Amino acid sequence: MLSFKGTHFPKDVILYAVFFYVRYGVSYRDLEEIMEERGVEVDHATLNRWVIRYSPAIAVKAKSQKRETNKSWGMDETYIKLKGQWTYLYRAVDSHGDTLDFMLSEHRDEEAATAFFKQTINNNGFPDKVVMDKSGANYAGLANINLLLILAGFATMISTYYKLNI
Repeated sequence: MLSFKGTHFPKDVILYAVFFYVRYGVSYRDLEEIMEERGVEVDHATLNRWVIRYSPAIAVKAKSQKRETNKSWGMDETYIKLKGQWTYLYRAVDSHGDTLDFMLSEHRDEEAATAFFKQTINNNGFPDKVVMDKSGANYAGLANINLLLILAGFATMISTYYKLNI
């Protein structure tokens, strides 16, 4: 539970400021002006301390309340232009169409696919099934994850999830 003991501002004001900073990515000085428009005079340095102190705890709380995802994933990547630069967008969705995770990468290779699978599994748990296109890089990335799990001693877990005969 978050402790607001000893703070000079109400809990709601602190949470509103942290939420606004994290959600909209404004600068601390802009957030200082926004809070001032709402009648709260707070320095940008104080806002920085609030974000550093409370955002990790809020993230842990939000992650613990995250609902279970479907264990059948669809994974793909596409090439998009972002701020004038072409980049790869890796994306995983469950069978209900809910986005599980995404990642931007400069390269479409085995290393990027492996990093994406690590990130997605870390955030959502192990899938029962992964559906993807015939991309060799994606297949190699998933094979790397399976190999890492085998080397880490999760062979029984993998055989349960992937129906392998190990």
